[in-house]
Amino acid sequence: MASKTKIYIVLEFVTGGELFDKIASKGRLKEDEARKYFQQLINAVDYCHSRGVYHRDLKPENLLLDASGVLKVSDFGLSALPQQVRDDGLLHTTCGTPNYVAPEVINNKGYDGAKADLWSCGVILFVLMAGYLPFEESNLVALYKKIFKADFTCPPWFSSSAKKLIKRILDPNPSTRITIAEVIENEWFKKGYKPPAFEQAEVSLDDVNSIFNESGDCQNLVVEKRESPIGPVAPLTMNAFELISTSQGLNLSSLFEKQMGLVKRETRFTSKRSANEIISKIEEAATPLGFEVKKNNFKMKLQGEKTGRKGHLSIATEIFEVAPSLYMVELRKSGGDTLEFHKFYKNLSAGLKDIVWRTIDEEKEEGQPEISGSSVVPA
Repeated sequence: MASKTKIYIVLEFVTGGELFDKIASKGRLKEDEARKYFQQLINAVDYCHSRGVYHRDLKPENLLLDASGVLKVSDFGLSALPQQVRDDGLLHTTCGTPNYVAPEVINNKGYDGAKADLWSCGVILFVLMAGYLPFEESNLVALYKKIFKADFTCPPWFSSSAKKLIKRILDPNPSTRITIAEVIENEWFKKGYKPPAFEQAEVSLDDVNSIFNESGDCQNLVVEKRESPIGPVAPLTMNAFELISTSQGLNLSSLFEKQMGLVKRETRFTSKRSANEIISKIEEAATPLGFEVKKNNFKMKLQGEKTGRKGHLSIATEIFEVAPSLYMVELRKSGGDTLEFHKFYKNLSAGLKDIVWRTIDEEKEEGQPEISGSSVVPA
Protein backbone atom coordinates (compact mmCIF):
# COMPACT_ATOMS: atom_id res chain seq x y z
CA MET A 1 0.00 0.00 0.00
CA ALA A 2 1.19 3.55 -0.56
CA SER A 3 0.48 7.14 0.29
CA LYS A 4 2.07 10.13 -1.45
CA THR A 5 5.12 9.94 0.78
CA LYS A 6 5.32 6.38 2.14
CA ILE A 7 5.22 2.79 0.92
CA TYR A 8 3.78 0.20 3.32
CA ILE A 9 4.59 -3.52 3.06
CA VAL A 10 2.34 -5.86 5.05
CA LEU A 11 3.85 -9.22 5.95
CA GLU A 12 2.63 -12.23 7.86
CA PHE A 13 3.96 -12.16 11.44
CA VAL A 14 5.66 -15.52 11.97
CA THR A 15 6.36 -16.03 15.65
CA GLY A 16 7.96 -19.50 15.80
CA GLY A 17 11.46 -18.48 14.69
CA GLU A 18 13.76 -20.35 12.30
CA LEU A 19 13.79 -24.11 11.93
CA PHE A 20 17.57 -23.74 12.26
CA ASP A 21 17.18 -22.44 15.85
CA LYS A 22 15.11 -25.49 16.75
CA ILE A 23 17.89 -27.84 15.59
CA ALA A 24 20.63 -25.68 17.15
CA SER A 25 18.93 -25.66 20.57
CA LYS A 26 17.39 -29.17 20.70
CA GLY A 27 19.62 -31.14 18.34
CA ARG A 28 18.43 -33.56 15.67
CA LEU A 29 14.74 -34.29 15.23
CA LYS A 30 13.02 -37.66 15.44
CA GLU A 31 12.33 -39.18 12.04
CA ASP A 32 8.55 -38.61 12.15
CA GLU A 33 8.97 -34.92 13.08
CA ALA A 34 11.65 -34.42 10.42
CA ARG A 35 9.38 -36.07 7.86
CA LYS A 36 6.50 -33.73 8.79
CA TYR A 37 8.63 -30.62 8.13
CA PHE A 38 10.11 -32.16 4.97
CA GLN A 39 6.61 -32.87 3.61
CA GLN A 40 5.61 -29.25 4.19
CA LEU A 41 8.85 -28.05 2.58
CA ILE A 42 8.30 -30.20 -0.52
CA ASN A 43 4.70 -28.96 -0.83
CA ALA A 44 5.83 -25.34 -0.66
CA VAL A 45 8.77 -25.74 -3.06
CA ASP A 46 6.67 -27.76 -5.52
CA TYR A 47 4.07 -24.98 -5.55
CA CYS A 48 6.76 -22.35 -6.21
CA HIS A 49 8.07 -24.44 -9.11
CA SER A 50 4.56 -24.73 -10.58
CA ARG A 51 4.61 -20.91 -10.76
CA GLY A 52 8.04 -20.84 -12.44
CA VAL A 53 9.77 -19.61 -9.26
CA TYR A 54 13.00 -21.30 -8.08
CA HIS A 55 14.20 -20.38 -4.58
CA ARG A 56 17.95 -21.12 -4.98
CA ASP A 57 18.83 -20.57 -1.31
CA LEU A 58 16.90 -23.19 0.63
CA LYS A 59 18.37 -23.88 4.09
CA PRO A 60 17.02 -24.22 7.67
CA GLU A 61 17.79 -20.53 8.36
CA ASN A 62 15.25 -19.60 5.63
CA LEU A 63 12.53 -21.90 6.94
CA LEU A 64 10.32 -20.26 9.55
CA LEU A 65 7.71 -21.76 11.88
CA ASP A 66 4.42 -20.10 12.78
CA ALA A 67 2.69 -20.30 16.18
CA SER A 68 1.17 -23.67 15.21
CA GLY A 69 4.52 -25.09 14.08
CA VAL A 70 3.61 -24.86 10.39
CA LEU A 71 6.63 -24.36 8.15
CA LYS A 72 6.94 -21.20 6.04
CA VAL A 73 9.53 -20.76 3.28
CA SER A 74 11.09 -17.28 3.43
CA ASP A 75 13.83 -15.11 1.89
CA PHE A 76 13.27 -15.20 -1.85
CA GLY A 77 16.10 -12.68 -2.40
CA LEU A 78 18.05 -15.08 -4.67
CA SER A 79 15.02 -16.66 -6.33
CA ALA A 80 14.69 -16.89 -10.09
CA LEU A 81 11.58 -16.02 -12.10
CA PRO A 82 10.58 -17.49 -15.50
CA GLN A 83 12.10 -14.49 -17.31
CA GLN A 84 15.57 -15.53 -16.09
CA VAL A 85 15.46 -18.93 -17.77
CA ARG A 86 17.55 -18.77 -20.96
CA ASP A 87 16.78 -20.26 -24.37
CA ASP A 88 18.43 -23.53 -23.29
CA GLY A 89 15.77 -23.83 -20.56
CA LEU A 90 18.39 -23.44 -17.82
CA LEU A 91 19.46 -20.91 -15.19
CA HIS A 92 23.05 -19.70 -15.23
CA THR A 93 23.62 -17.60 -12.08
CA THR A 94 25.80 -19.34 -9.49
CA CYS A 95 24.25 -18.53 -6.12
CA GLY A 96 23.17 -20.09 -2.84
CA THR A 97 24.83 -21.22 0.37
CA PRO A 98 27.87 -23.49 -0.31
CA ASN A 99 26.88 -26.38 2.01
CA TYR A 100 23.39 -26.59 0.47
CA VAL A 101 24.14 -25.86 -3.18
CA ALA A 102 23.76 -28.53 -5.89
CA PRO A 103 26.90 -29.63 -7.81
CA GLU A 104 25.54 -28.46 -11.19
CA VAL A 105 25.08 -24.91 -9.83
CA ILE A 106 28.81 -24.71 -9.03
CA ASN A 107 29.67 -26.20 -12.44
CA ASN A 108 28.83 -23.00 -14.38
CA LYS A 109 27.23 -24.88 -17.29
CA GLY A 110 23.60 -24.04 -16.53
CA TYR A 111 21.19 -25.88 -14.27
CA ASP A 112 17.52 -26.77 -13.84
CA GLY A 113 16.21 -24.65 -10.94
CA ALA A 114 13.75 -27.34 -9.79
CA LYS A 115 16.42 -30.05 -9.58
CA ALA A 116 18.85 -27.72 -7.80
CA ASP A 117 16.19 -26.75 -5.22
CA LEU A 118 15.41 -30.42 -4.58
CA TRP A 119 19.09 -31.11 -3.84
CA SER A 120 18.95 -28.39 -1.17
CA CYS A 121 15.78 -30.00 0.25
CA GLY A 122 17.73 -33.28 0.51
CA VAL A 123 20.52 -31.58 2.46
CA ILE A 124 17.90 -30.03 4.77
CA LEU A 125 16.30 -33.44 5.40
CA PHE A 126 19.73 -34.86 6.28
CA VAL A 127 20.39 -31.96 8.70
CA LEU A 128 16.97 -32.37 10.38
CA MET A 129 17.57 -36.06 11.04
CA ALA A 130 21.33 -36.01 11.72
CA GLY A 131 21.80 -32.67 13.48
CA TYR A 132 24.82 -31.87 11.26
CA LEU A 133 25.61 -31.22 7.57
CA PRO A 134 26.30 -34.02 5.06
CA PHE A 135 28.98 -31.91 3.34
CA GLU A 136 31.28 -29.86 5.56
CA GLU A 137 34.92 -28.87 5.09
CA SER A 138 37.09 -26.00 6.30
CA ASN A 139 37.83 -24.75 2.76
CA LEU A 140 35.57 -24.40 -0.29
CA VAL A 141 37.69 -26.48 -2.69
CA ALA A 142 37.53 -29.53 -0.42
CA LEU A 143 33.81 -28.90 0.21
CA TYR A 144 32.99 -28.70 -3.50
CA LYS A 145 34.94 -31.92 -4.17
CA LYS A 146 32.72 -33.71 -1.67
CA ILE A 147 29.57 -32.19 -3.17
CA PHE A 148 30.58 -33.15 -6.74
CA LYS A 149 31.06 -36.78 -5.66
CA ALA A 150 28.10 -36.76 -3.22
CA ASP A 151 30.64 -37.96 -0.67
CA PHE A 152 28.59 -38.35 2.51
CA THR A 153 27.56 -41.09 4.95
CA CYS A 154 24.20 -41.44 6.66
CA PRO A 155 24.36 -42.05 10.43
CA PRO A 156 23.23 -45.46 11.73
CA TRP A 157 19.99 -44.14 13.29
CA PHE A 158 18.53 -43.29 9.83
CA SER A 159 15.96 -45.88 8.73
CA SER A 160 16.88 -47.79 5.56
CA SER A 161 14.00 -46.20 3.59
CA ALA A 162 15.07 -42.68 4.68
CA LYS A 163 18.67 -43.44 3.61
CA LYS A 164 17.49 -44.62 0.18
CA LEU A 165 15.42 -41.49 -0.39
CA ILE A 166 18.21 -39.13 0.69
CA LYS A 167 20.69 -40.90 -1.60
CA ARG A 168 18.27 -40.55 -4.53
CA ILE A 169 17.85 -36.82 -3.81
CA LEU A 170 21.58 -36.21 -3.28
CA ASP A 171 22.45 -37.73 -6.66
CA PRO A 172 25.23 -35.55 -8.18
CA ASN A 173 23.86 -36.24 -11.68
CA PRO A 174 20.77 -34.01 -12.12
CA SER A 175 19.48 -36.12 -15.03
CA THR A 176 19.15 -39.24 -12.82
CA ARG A 177 18.21 -37.41 -9.60
CA ILE A 178 14.73 -38.17 -8.27
CA THR A 179 12.07 -35.54 -9.09
CA ILE A 180 9.67 -33.86 -6.66
CA ALA A 181 6.76 -35.78 -8.22
CA GLU A 182 8.61 -39.03 -7.50
CA VAL A 183 9.47 -37.89 -3.95
CA ILE A 184 5.76 -37.33 -3.25
CA GLU A 185 5.05 -40.93 -4.37
CA ASN A 186 7.89 -42.35 -2.22
CA GLU A 187 6.69 -44.73 0.53
CA TRP A 188 8.79 -43.10 3.28
CA PHE A 189 7.54 -39.64 2.29
CA LYS A 190 3.87 -40.70 2.09
CA LYS A 191 3.66 -41.84 5.73
CA GLY A 192 1.20 -39.42 7.41
CA TYR A 193 1.32 -37.13 4.36
CA LYS A 194 -1.31 -34.39 4.06
CA PRO A 195 -1.63 -32.98 0.52
CA PRO A 196 -1.69 -29.16 0.36
CA ALA A 197 -5.08 -27.50 0.80
CA PHE A 198 -5.54 -24.39 -1.32
CA GLU A 199 -7.69 -21.45 -0.33
CA GLN A 200 -10.50 -20.81 -2.79
CA ALA A 201 -10.58 -17.36 -4.37
CA GLU A 202 -13.64 -15.33 -3.46
CA VAL A 203 -15.25 -15.39 -6.89
CA SER A 204 -19.04 -15.53 -7.17
CA LEU A 205 -20.17 -18.18 -9.65
CA ASP A 206 -23.90 -17.73 -9.07
CA ASP A 207 -24.42 -16.42 -12.59
CA VAL A 208 -22.58 -19.36 -14.16
CA ASN A 209 -24.21 -22.02 -11.99
CA SER A 210 -27.73 -20.65 -12.46
CA ILE A 211 -27.44 -20.85 -16.25
CA PHE A 212 -26.46 -24.52 -16.14
CA ASN A 213 -28.70 -25.35 -13.10
CA GLU A 214 -25.78 -26.80 -11.14
CA SER A 215 -26.49 -25.39 -7.69
CA GLY A 216 -30.28 -25.45 -7.40
CA ASP A 217 -31.73 -22.13 -6.32
CA CYS A 218 -29.00 -19.50 -6.19
CA GLN A 219 -29.82 -17.43 -3.10
CA ASN A 220 -27.38 -14.64 -3.96
CA LEU A 221 -28.47 -14.10 -7.56
CA VAL A 222 -30.92 -11.31 -8.34
CA VAL A 223 -32.71 -12.11 -11.59
CA GLU A 224 -34.50 -9.42 -13.57
CA LYS A 225 -37.59 -10.83 -15.25
CA ARG A 226 -37.82 -9.82 -18.88
CA GLU A 227 -40.37 -10.47 -21.55
CA SER A 228 -39.34 -13.42 -23.71
CA PRO A 229 -37.82 -12.10 -26.92
CA ILE A 230 -39.74 -12.63 -30.14
CA GLY A 231 -37.62 -14.32 -32.78
CA PRO A 232 -34.21 -16.03 -32.52
CA VAL A 233 -32.09 -15.68 -29.35
CA ALA A 234 -29.08 -13.38 -29.79
CA PRO A 235 -25.96 -12.65 -27.70
CA LEU A 236 -26.23 -9.88 -25.10
CA THR A 237 -25.40 -6.47 -26.50
CA MET A 238 -22.65 -4.63 -24.66
CA ASN A 239 -23.23 -0.89 -24.30
CA ALA A 240 -20.52 1.78 -24.42
CA PHE A 241 -20.19 2.04 -20.64
CA GLU A 242 -19.76 -1.71 -20.23
CA LEU A 243 -17.21 -1.75 -23.04
CA ILE A 244 -15.20 1.11 -21.51
CA SER A 245 -15.16 -0.66 -18.11
CA THR A 246 -13.27 -3.59 -19.68
CA SER A 247 -10.56 -1.32 -21.07
CA GLN A 248 -7.06 -1.79 -19.68
CA GLY A 249 -6.64 1.97 -19.96
CA LEU A 250 -8.74 2.32 -16.80
CA ASN A 251 -6.94 -0.47 -14.97
CA LEU A 252 -3.58 0.57 -13.51
CA SER A 253 -2.80 -3.02 -12.51
CA SER A 254 -1.67 -3.64 -16.10
CA LEU A 255 1.37 -1.45 -15.37
CA PHE A 256 2.50 -4.00 -12.79
CA GLU A 257 1.15 -7.22 -14.26
CA LYS A 258 2.94 -6.90 -17.58
CA GLN A 259 6.23 -6.33 -15.80
CA MET A 260 5.80 -9.10 -13.26
CA GLY A 261 4.35 -11.66 -15.67
CA LEU A 262 1.32 -12.42 -13.49
CA VAL A 263 -1.24 -14.87 -14.80
CA LYS A 264 -4.84 -13.64 -14.94
CA ARG A 265 -8.14 -15.40 -14.30
CA GLU A 266 -9.97 -13.67 -17.13
CA THR A 267 -9.24 -12.82 -20.75
CA ARG A 268 -11.06 -11.72 -23.91
CA PHE A 269 -10.78 -11.64 -27.66
CA THR A 270 -12.85 -10.15 -30.49
CA SER A 271 -14.20 -11.81 -33.61
CA LYS A 272 -16.08 -10.82 -36.77
CA ARG A 273 -17.49 -14.32 -37.24
CA SER A 274 -21.08 -15.15 -36.27
CA ALA A 275 -21.83 -16.06 -32.66
CA ASN A 276 -22.81 -19.61 -33.63
CA GLU A 277 -19.58 -20.08 -35.56
CA ILE A 278 -17.55 -18.83 -32.56
CA ILE A 279 -19.29 -21.35 -30.27
CA SER A 280 -18.67 -24.20 -32.72
CA LYS A 281 -15.00 -23.27 -33.05
CA ILE A 282 -14.47 -23.09 -29.28
CA GLU A 283 -16.15 -26.49 -28.84
CA GLU A 284 -14.08 -27.92 -31.69
CA ALA A 285 -10.83 -26.61 -30.13
CA ALA A 286 -11.64 -27.48 -26.48
CA THR A 287 -12.89 -31.07 -26.89
CA PRO A 288 -9.52 -32.58 -28.01
CA LEU A 289 -7.87 -30.84 -25.03
CA GLY A 290 -9.97 -33.03 -22.70
CA PHE A 291 -12.83 -30.64 -21.89
CA GLU A 292 -16.55 -31.32 -21.68
CA VAL A 293 -18.52 -28.47 -23.29
CA LYS A 294 -21.95 -27.27 -22.15
CA LYS A 295 -23.82 -24.56 -24.10
CA ASN A 296 -26.76 -22.34 -23.22
CA ASN A 297 -27.80 -19.11 -24.98
CA PHE A 298 -24.33 -18.01 -26.12
CA LYS A 299 -22.82 -18.96 -22.79
CA MET A 300 -20.54 -21.98 -22.45
CA LYS A 301 -19.03 -23.93 -19.60
CA LEU A 302 -15.83 -25.88 -20.32
CA GLN A 303 -15.07 -28.54 -17.71
CA GLY A 304 -11.69 -30.32 -17.63
CA GLU A 305 -11.87 -34.11 -17.38
CA LYS A 306 -8.52 -34.47 -15.57
CA THR A 307 -7.90 -33.37 -11.98
CA GLY A 308 -5.30 -30.59 -11.85
CA ARG A 309 -3.33 -29.01 -9.02
CA LYS A 310 -6.47 -27.41 -7.55
CA GLY A 311 -9.13 -29.81 -8.81
CA HIS A 312 -10.85 -29.77 -12.20
CA LEU A 313 -10.24 -26.72 -14.39
CA SER A 314 -13.52 -25.01 -15.26
CA ILE A 315 -13.96 -22.07 -17.64
CA ALA A 316 -17.06 -19.90 -18.13
CA THR A 317 -17.36 -18.36 -21.60
CA GLU A 318 -19.80 -15.72 -22.85
CA ILE A 319 -20.23 -13.97 -26.19
CA PHE A 320 -21.26 -10.29 -26.31
CA GLU A 321 -22.29 -8.26 -29.34
CA VAL A 322 -20.21 -5.06 -29.35
CA ALA A 323 -21.40 -3.78 -32.72
CA PRO A 324 -23.16 -5.31 -35.72
CA SER A 325 -20.96 -8.20 -36.89
CA LEU A 326 -18.40 -7.64 -34.09
CA TYR A 327 -18.39 -9.87 -31.03
CA MET A 328 -16.35 -9.96 -27.85
CA VAL A 329 -15.69 -13.37 -26.30
CA GLU A 330 -14.94 -13.47 -22.57
CA LEU A 331 -13.28 -16.49 -20.94
CA ARG A 332 -12.89 -16.61 -17.18
CA LYS A 333 -11.61 -19.31 -14.88
CA SER A 334 -14.46 -20.46 -12.62
CA GLY A 335 -12.59 -23.32 -10.97
CA GLY A 336 -9.16 -24.94 -10.77
CA ASP A 337 -5.65 -23.56 -11.07
CA THR A 338 -4.92 -20.18 -12.68
CA LEU A 339 -1.65 -21.29 -14.28
CA GLU A 340 -3.40 -24.32 -15.79
CA PHE A 341 -6.03 -21.92 -17.19
CA HIS A 342 -3.24 -19.89 -18.77
CA LYS A 343 -1.71 -23.02 -20.38
CA PHE A 344 -5.13 -24.21 -21.57
CA TYR A 345 -5.82 -20.81 -23.13
CA LYS A 346 -2.53 -20.88 -25.06
CA ASN A 347 -3.42 -24.32 -26.43
CA LEU A 348 -7.00 -23.27 -27.18
CA SER A 349 -5.83 -20.15 -29.04
CA ALA A 350 -4.02 -22.30 -31.62
CA GLY A 351 -7.38 -23.70 -32.72
CA LEU A 352 -9.08 -20.30 -32.83
CA LYS A 353 -6.71 -18.50 -35.22
CA ASP A 354 -9.34 -18.40 -37.97
CA ILE A 355 -12.00 -16.60 -35.93
CA VAL A 356 -9.95 -14.07 -33.94
CA TRP A 357 -10.00 -10.50 -35.23
CA ARG A 358 -6.74 -8.67 -34.73
CA THR A 359 -5.77 -5.12 -35.61
CA ILE A 360 -3.02 -4.44 -38.16
CA ASP A 361 -0.72 -3.28 -35.33
CA GLU A 362 -1.28 -6.52 -33.40
CA GLU A 363 -0.48 -8.59 -36.47
CA LYS A 364 2.79 -6.69 -36.92
CA GLU A 365 3.93 -7.28 -33.35
CA GLU A 366 6.36 -10.16 -33.11
CA GLY A 367 6.40 -12.67 -30.31
CA GLN A 368 2.76 -12.05 -29.34
CA PRO A 369 0.43 -14.99 -28.66
CA GLU A 370 -2.23 -15.73 -31.26
CA ILE A 371 -4.98 -14.29 -29.07
CA SER A 372 -4.08 -11.04 -27.37
CA GLY A 373 -6.45 -10.96 -24.43
CA SER A 374 -7.04 -8.10 -22.04
CA SER A 375 -7.38 -9.15 -18.44
CA VAL A 376 -9.09 -7.90 -15.37
CA VAL A 377 -8.63 -10.05 -12.29
CA PRO A 378 -5.07 -10.69 -11.05
CA ALA A 379 -4.03 -14.20 -10.07
